[in-house]
Amino acid sequence: MHGLDWAVLGGYFGVMVLIGWWSHRRVGDVKDFFTAGGRMPWWLAGISHHMSGYSAVLFVAYASVAYTSGITVYFWAFATIGIGVGIGSPVFAPRWNRLRSRIGVASPLEYLARRYNVPTQQAMAWSGSALKIFDIAAKWFAVATLLHVFTGVDYNLGILITGLVTLSYCTVGGLWADALTELGQFVIQAVAAIVMIVVTLGKLGGVEGLWTMWADLPAGHRHPTTPTYTTVFLLVYVLVKTLEYNGGMWNLAQRYMAAPSTHEARRGAVLSSLLYLFWPMVLMFPMFAAPLLIPDPGKPENVYAVMTETFLPPGLVGLVLAGIFSHTMAMVSSDANAIAAVFTRDMMPVMSRKARAWTDSQGLKAARVTTVIFVLLTMAVATQAENLGGVLKIVVNWVAALMGPISIPLLLGMLPWFRRCGARAALTSWASGLIAYALVSYLWGAGQTWLIATPVLVSLALYTGLGLLAPERTDAVDDLLETIGKPDGKEPRTPKAAKGTKGPAAPRTGADKPVPPDASDDATARV
Repeated sequence: MHGLDWAVLGGYFGVMVLIGWWSHRRVGDVKDFFTAGGRMPWWLAGISHHMSGYSAVLFVAYASVAYTSGITVYFWAFATIGIGVGIGSPVFAPRWNRLRSRIGVASPLEYLARRYNVPTQQAMAWSGSALKIFDIAAKWFAVATLLHVFTGVDYNLGILITGLVTLSYCTVGGLWADALTELGQFVIQAVAAIVMIVVTLGKLGGVEGLWTMWADLPAGHRHPTTPTYTTVFLLVYVLVKTLEYNGGMWNLAQRYMAAPSTHEARRGAVLSSLLYLFWPMVLMFPMFAAPLLIPDPGKPENVYAVMTETFLPPGLVGLVLAGIFSHTMAMVSSDANAIAAVFTRDMMPVMSRKARAWTDSQGLKAARVTTVIFVLLTMAVATQAENLGGVLKIVVNWVAALMGPISIPLLLGMLPWFRRCGARAALTSWASGLIAYALVSYLWGAGQTWLIATPVLVSLALYTGLGLLAPERTDAVDDLLETIGKPDGKEPRTPKAAKGTKGPAAPRTGADKPVPPDASDDATARV
């Protein structure tokens, strides 16, 4: 790269670090660190939700699919998210917000100990955290791949540079730093995307290239589905992404929790949904046009980087690279914050009595240490990403396939229609989904459609089926679901006394906040 490109990239990194340190002043306790104190405006929550949802994988793995298969990648990778988040905007976004405002929850998994039991919460926490390590490792490797193509920097060095810069702001500033840097990253990304579209249209002969290009591409590039990415695959992806992007991906639940009210949380979700339906087409248009402009990029995953280096002048190359970096840094920083929330609020209190008695300052310190350890661990795994099958295999075949079994008890457990589903249904559906994945992946060698579909459908069937055939409904669960389901301005009902075979309602104090009967032995004891 030219010296001007390095200057642009260095300036971008510097601004991200400054925002992180500015945000540091707004973090006074762990709830500020994890949920921004419930003060994040809807438009910032929406942009942050959107930016936290995808990474440099877009410019590597998805660019490769766009180059070889065409527009199908937009429909299954992004339109499904827009539809899923739109579905969840009136259903899940308000409930996540009420968990914070009415129950005092600061971690996405914190309520699971009350909804089911501690073992269920721990199963979701450990399996979800392990999956996220590999997911984020794939993101680091994707951005290192682009940096290598642009600059020749070694892959491991690229992972180290990006990881350390991300750590410098997300560790000190928490969710505020994540959201504010994501806003800046969105602006940079927008400028970079417009630059690439203008250059691409110039190579295609003008603005009319927006509609004339498609006739010149191979016929299969214009179809929403292909023999690999089938209609069934597309429909299953709608289900998977509805679960994943409405809270199954824990960092996205935090954006809803951080909004001041349920109305603001819904508005943020609608904004994110619209962005997912529109913005990826802007980003990916040059990738769809690439077969006409770059006949031989070497490897398909290098096509976007090759286009950038071939067509852009010095300075703009650095801007586009900064825009690419912004995706990965946005997702990783928000994921690190979510994992830190789950570890310090849900996992550590179960493992250590001392953690149950942490002061605010001790909890905040633990959150920052956890963030550092998580990011460093993902960076270490990223150095082995190629040996694990590459970026696309990790993101699609692993993360998308396993997200359903982990998400179903978390998301559906919030809804009154599933109040009969208890810990037995949650743990059985979770374990069976993981086993189903192992069977179709490693024993039967199923194709990609069934690899994605089988785990989530098995988990969904068992969760709902056991709720109907072996119900575990309790007054405590009824009361919790009514508390987070009642619209703003309506008081949740008074907890019922225990009766019949139903379990007792959790004792309450203050503003409908459940208090565990024995905080010394319960994972819901919090700082």
